[in-house]
Amino acid sequence: MKRITWLSAHESQEWFPPLEQALDEPAGLLAAGGDLSSERLLAAYRRGIFPWYSPGQPVLWWSPDPRTVLFPAEFRLHRSLAKTIRNKGLEISVDQQFEAVIDACAAPRGRSPGTWITAEMRAAYVRLHELGFAHSIEVTHRGELAGGLYGVRLGGVFFGESMFCRARDGSKVALAQLVMMCAGNGIALIDCQMPSAHLASLGARAIPRGHFQALLERWVHLEAVALQRPAPQD
Repeated sequence: MKRITWLSAHESQEWFPPLEQALDEPAGLLAAGGDLSSERLLAAYRRGIFPWYSPGQPVLWWSPDPRTVLFPAEFRLHRSLAKTIRNKGLEISVDQQFEAVIDACAAPRGRSPGTWITAEMRAAYVRLHELGFAHSIEVTHRGELAGGLYGVRLGGVFFGESMFCRARDGSKVALAQLVMMCAGNGIALIDCQMPSAHLASLGARAIPRGHFQALLERWVHLEAVALQRPAPQD
């Protein structure tokens, strides 16, 4: 019988239960507890596990099956998005405003006043950024953030965490820039974690968890160079 594993502070920060123990409902819930130390987070990502929980809950660890991913070659650059990139006077940067991006991702959206990016989560990813593992892509227009995304890069995999949009297509432009950077930076796979119609429209698709694990074993341990800034937009 499947059940949630509670992580103890006395156990190794790199230990997680086998992914096959993840619950069917809620789908993918694997473990609870532990902490958000950089060592535990990196160990989780290498296994295809990520934290996601609400304020007042313990840290919850997930590994859904199937897994939503985006292979860079399958990204759909729609004509309207290409036009936005060409004509809107957007400026794109990498790792220049990480904390501003994560704060924008945590801001209330529409009818959802809450956020899963707690102060504890924010601090954990800022630490990963300082260590060179977490990265942001910023899209600005006339000096103001119009959109962006952040995530964790390990070897040839970019684990997307969240994105935001303050102007039309702002988050899509950030994702398009990430895709454009993949080949030059040795990134073979973008992890999108959970499905959404928005991501599906851009080429993301679901694959079995076992396939995702095999891709991680193949790519996550590749030597990673620092993310290169994108070339200036024409």
